Amino acid sequence: MNLNQNPSPFHWSGRKSDQTEYWHQAVQTISNLNLSQDSNHKIGILGYASEEGVIRNQGRTGTIEGPSAIRKMLGSIALHLPEDLPILDYGDIFTLDQDMESSHEVISKITYDLLSSNHFPVLLGGGHDLAFAHGRGVLNFVREKNEKLGVINLDAHFDLRPLVRGKGHSGSPFLQLAEENPDDFNYLALGIQRAANPKSLFETAERLKAKYIVMEDFRLHNWEFIQEQILWFIDSVDKIYLSIDMDGFSSAFAPGVSAPSPMGFNPQIAFKVFELIVKSKKLISLDVVELNPQFDQDNATARLAARAVEYIVRKKFVTQ
Repeated sequence: MNLNQNPSPFHWSGRKSDQTEYWHQAVQTISNLNLSQDSNHKIGILGYASEEGVIRNQGRTGTIEGPSAIRKMLGSIALHLPEDLPILDYGDIFTLDQDMESSHEVISKITYDLLSSNHFPVLLGGGHDLAFAHGRGVLNFVREKNEKLGVINLDAHFDLRPLVRGKGHSGSPFLQLAEENPDDFNYLALGIQRAANPKSLFETAERLKAKYIVMEDFRLHNWEFIQEQILWFIDSVDKIYLSIDMDGFSSAFAPGVSAPSPMGFNPQIAFKVFELIVKSKKLISLDVVELNPQFDQDNATARLAARAVEYIVRKKFVTQ
C-alpha cells in the first residue's frame, strides 16, 4: 500500500531572482521517496498530511493542509544556507481509510532511513500523533549507536493522554513512546498549561519521570532558570529530537491551530530555546505540528512555523 504523495513544485514559490536567493529556488522535489544516499549532509523534508489523530482526540479538523501551508511560507524566505547543502522535499505521507497506524509505520521507517543516509529530517504536520511515528524512527536509529535520545517538546500539552479504545491519537504520542520504551524515555516539555492538562496528566508525567516547565515559569524574565533546566536535560542525553506544537504559542501569534490558547508562549522565548538546543550540536531531527490553515489569519501561524524551521536549520548548518 503506497501512502506517499509526491511533492508538488507548486508548493514552492516566491520572489523571482536570477540567483539562488530564496528557499523555493533551492528546494529539490524528489518523487517516489527516492532518498539520496550520498554521504554529504542534507535536509530532508517530509510532510504528514493527516488529521485522523486530531479527529480521534476531538480536535478541530484542518491540519491535513498544514504541510502545504508551511511549504508555501518557507518558499519565500531568503536563503542563508551553504550552497552545497541540498534541501530535498520527499512529499507527504497520508492516511488511508482512517488507518493512522499504517501511516505511522511508514513514517518511522522513512525517519530511520533519512537519518541513516545523513539527512537532517524536517517533518511537517499534521496532527501531533506524528511525534510517535517520528520519535520511534529516531529512537531506532539512536539506539543502534548505543546512544541516549532526549525528546524536547514545546507545547501547551503533555500529550501523555491514554489511548482511545486501544488506539493512539494526537494527544497520546509521548505516552506511546514511553510505553514502547520504558527504560529509554527521556522527555522535557516546555510551556505546559495547567488549564489544558488535568491533574491526571501531571501524575502521568511524574510516573514517567518526565521533566517539564509550566507556562507560568516559561517566560523571558525567568530565562536563567529555563536555560539551566534545558542544559541539564541536554547534558543527560547524547542526541535531541525537537518537536514544536504550534498550539504552544499564544493565539496572538498562532491562531491557526487545533487547540488555540491566549496564554501560550511568545516567539522570542521559543527562538531562544531553539538556539540553545542547536548550540549543543546534539539536535538530529525536527518536526512542526498542529498547524490548522482553516483557522489561520493572514497565514500568521504558517509564517511562524516556517520561520521556526528556517531559523533552526540555519543555526544548525551556518557557522557564524
